[in-house]
Amino acid sequence: MAWIPGGTFTMGSDLADYPEEGPPHEVAVDGFFIDETPVTVATFRRFVKATGYATVAERPLDPAEYPRLDPALLVPGSLVFSPTPRPVQLTDMRQWWRYLPGADWAHPEGPGSDVGGRERHPVVHVCYDDVAAYAAWAGRQLPTEAQWERAARGGLDAAVFAWGDEETPRGRRMANTWAGDFPWRSEKPAGRQRTSPVGHYSPNGFGLYDVTGNVWEWTADYYRPQHQSTHPCCAPANPRVDDPDPSFEDSEPGGAHVPRRVIKGGSHLCSPSYCLRYRPAARQGQQVESAMSHLGFRTVLLP
Repeated sequence: MAWIPGGTFTMGSDLADYPEEGPPHEVAVDGFFIDETPVTVATFRRFVKATGYATVAERPLDPAEYPRLDPALLVPGSLVFSPTPRPVQLTDMRQWWRYLPGADWAHPEGPGSDVGGRERHPVVHVCYDDVAAYAAWAGRQLPTEAQWERAARGGLDAAVFAWGDEETPRGRRMANTWAGDFPWRSEKPAGRQRTSPVGHYSPNGFGLYDVTGNVWEWTADYYRPQHQSTHPCCAPANPRVDDPDPSFEDSEPGGAHVPRRVIKGGSHLCSPSYCLRYRPAARQGQQVESAMSHLGFRTVLLP
């Protein structure tokens, strides 16, 4: 784990295309330890072997909780990215995401796939309950959004990216993000179009790897459509959003009423044309019961 010194930093951004990141505001956090990389397949496997834990993606859904969901989708599984055969309008993610029965952390592309050779890749297909269970087993906790963003910035207050303001300094790619035309054409060679081993790209100023790109990461905070206004006199200390009410979406599939938590950092599926979210300020709301093939986590430890 890496030590993140306490201090005050500017959280959020004022990018017009991403209003959920605003308003930029000063926040103070105490020092803490955080995993240098996202939790890997190998580390998560040790947790499963030690506890016998079955992830949410490995359990059937309760039809009483999803009264309007297609019964065919009540089987164990997870959401898997599937590239489209041709260019499409980028307004409906259902064109490239599909619920795949049998997909889970050990079978990331569904039945017949496995994680052989991916021991150092981030574990994926884990929902909020799964990552909270791992954190409790490890004697740690999930980072708040403020802790996560403080760590991801690496001491570069208000910089656009975790490494500075230039996306590709001297033409160098700094994170595992989409290369090509999303979501149908990837310029990466076969076998390298999904997650990458942790630590493949350079660390940020605090020695953390893969804080942006590769996989989105869960945080402990419930999602709000925007950051709360700050007190005019001082920066809030160690903020945390524990109220789930603002996190619910107006219309959710299957009749479910599921709270959302904040996820951070973007993933290997982010591109400038669709999802310029491989930035410390970027944030999205993720239903706590949803697992996906580009979503992982890391943990923190308080001194």
